[in-house]
Amino acid sequence: MARKTATMDPGPGAPAGAVPGLERLPAAPALFVGRRAELAALRAAAARPASGRCPVLVLAGRPGSGRTVLAARFARTVAADYPDGVLFVRLSAPDGGRVPPARAARLLLEQLDPRTAVPLPGAGEDGRDEPGCVALREALAGLRVLLVLDDVRDAGQVWPLLADEPGCLVLATTAGPLTGIEDIDPVILGGLDRQASGELLADLVGGTRISCDPVGGADLAEACASRPAALRLMAGWLRGNPKIAVTEAARELNRVVGEGTTVAAAPAEPAAGAVPKDKDKEKEKQGEKQQEPDRAPRKGDGAGRPAPGKPVLGKPVLGKPVPGKAAQGKPVPGKAAAQGRIGESTAGAGAPGTPGAPVAPGAAAVVTETAGDPAGWVKPGPEPAEPVPVPDNDPLLGAFTLLYRGLPAAQARMLRALTLAPAQTTDPRTASALVGCPVPDAAATLAALAEQELLGEEAPAADGTPRYRVPGRLYPRLVRLREQEDRPTETELARARLLERLVRLTESARALLDPAAGPGPEPLPAPLRLRSAAHARDWLLGERELLLGAVADAIGQGDLDGSAGRLVTALLRTLPLTGAAAPTDLYRLHQLVLTVAERNGRPRRASAALLNLGDLQASAGRWEPAAVHYRAALEHARRADDEPLCARALESAANCHRALGDAVRAADWYGRALGLRQALGDHAAEARLLARVAEAHTAQRRFDEADREYRAALAVLRRLGDERGRETVGAALADLRERVDAGW
Repeated sequence: MARKTATMDPGPGAPAGAVPGLERLPAAPALFVGRRAELAALRAAAARPASGRCPVLVLAGRPGSGRTVLAARFARTVAADYPDGVLFVRLSAPDGGRVPPARAARLLLEQLDPRTAVPLPGAGEDGRDEPGCVALREALAGLRVLLVLDDVRDAGQVWPLLADEPGCLVLATTAGPLTGIEDIDPVILGGLDRQASGELLADLVGGTRISCDPVGGADLAEACASRPAALRLMAGWLRGNPKIAVTEAARELNRVVGEGTTVAAAPAEPAAGAVPKDKDKEKEKQGEKQQEPDRAPRKGDGAGRPAPGKPVLGKPVLGKPVPGKAAQGKPVPGKAAAQGRIGESTAGAGAPGTPGAPVAPGAAAVVTETAGDPAGWVKPGPEPAEPVPVPDNDPLLGAFTLLYRGLPAAQARMLRALTLAPAQTTDPRTASALVGCPVPDAAATLAALAEQELLGEEAPAADGTPRYRVPGRLYPRLVRLREQEDRPTETELARARLLERLVRLTESARALLDPAAGPGPEPLPAPLRLRSAAHARDWLLGERELLLGAVADAIGQGDLDGSAGRLVTALLRTLPLTGAAAPTDLYRLHQLVLTVAERNGRPRRASAALLNLGDLQASAGRWEPAAVHYRAALEHARRADDEPLCARALESAANCHRALGDAVRAADWYGRALGLRQALGDHAAEARLLARVAEAHTAQRRFDEADREYRAALAVLRRLGDERGRETVGAALADLRERVDAGW
């Protein structure tokens, strides 16, 4: 089979000749130590021949074990073997939300080729036959692409994306078992070995504090369970406390872990006033100061959780890969504790590689399926797994607690507020809106939090603006802190400010992309301003998912429908101006409009949203879903007593029946629409519908009725003086009479 030519967009800032897509991977840490055996096992598994579908590798580990960093590291080392590109997508949000495979497929398709016409979603978003998943598998045929699926919740998110292309490779990271795909043997990450832990601490802390106190360094690594995330947090705490001995740091961490990591509140700032009554109109220039923390315990703060087993310390032992077999390792004492919930799926007896067989810590997950029925790739699995929780006495949260207690009030406040950012991804513009501070101050605070390992660095925006992300392992604890220390009015005001900021940015982008549309909003401050049409287009396309996420979050909570509605309107006007607005984006926006309209009891607006959804389905040639939307729009229009909307819905539904070849129903629905248009005195629509009714009669071989309707349409067009319309209808009438005379 001839191999396709890759069209994947290399993205902004990609070096010449680089494999496209590497810039989308999470930023590599400045220091990477250890994991040589795990990398070797993954490389050996990836190098084995495969047939049928693309092979699957799995990296499994508890939060903070470094699975995402290791996956990105592996992707960069083998990228040259996949010249058609590297694709990256996260399959769960920091709050544990599950990304449907259909949405993941659309994101991957856009990375593969921004010009791809991404299909609209189907009735269900979890099946292999969903249009987006089908399109992705077809697009991958004949390519050599590496797909990195980060933070997978369950196998149901993965198997619809697997293409019949053995030249591709899927690397999935997960915190729990992926039961449902045959022959998945994960590489399970435990803690770093003693040497790697010491190297990491020494380089991150700096100076000679670790080298002069190797016993203290070993104690600290043991207290951190040798997990990279906890080690990095403790290194940040030691940098901020230069007079504290390393041994004392280990004792302090053990003490906090023993207490269950109850986080003390950061210093409070003076209180501000309450949210204005018209919170949707709140101006973003208005500052906000931290209010007194509410220290009352909240329901669901983790009390009563069972204490987990002590995590294993040290390095997982990996065996040497055996050609033709899955790489296996020797048993590690305490392995089940190190794996956490992962070990729950490995109980049972059987040979390695068979369902229910024990999973070796270093076993590389490689699938060598033969071509055949795709249903054989998947075995029945459980319902989607719940997010793997981080227990309160986990050393990772103990290290976070120590670091958080020492944060200045402004940094602690921003860290809590960033949990409100869309997809928990932020830049200085977003951060400044959430806390009500100037953009330069927000940029400095974000950089300081990233320096202390409290934020992860993301790929920068198209204009070079740095971007950060709240780590999923810290997100639940930060949400709890926000609920305890920030008053609800503060949180609501921060969300309102963010939405208004996004509305102004989107309207500014529209003014730059279409100057003829009228004057834009009041100019934004210089650090926020979009400088040119090209800058506006890059910003819109780069932030599109975050903008849509912000709208969805706001509408989901239901308390800021005014601001959310203005942002939806601005996006509907602006995204098409980029020339790359995917119908799926417009579809999502109209769905959100429908949600707000139905919630607020506005049938006219709901009918308009349903008509737009139907039009998008019809433009994709999906006539049956379009007809469903049009019929629902008709019901809402009748409740609103809006005859023009009823007429439009009737005509649109008739067009669907006509396209489906159902001439009887088409004639019926066209006739009902015609009666409304005649009552409204809309003569142009009347002539058009008379011609459509005539066409439907012709399809039913009711030639006399068709002749009569064509003549009625000509009479209306004559009164209107529409010569072009008369020519078109006259030609159709002449053709009909010719066929009748010929005995057709």
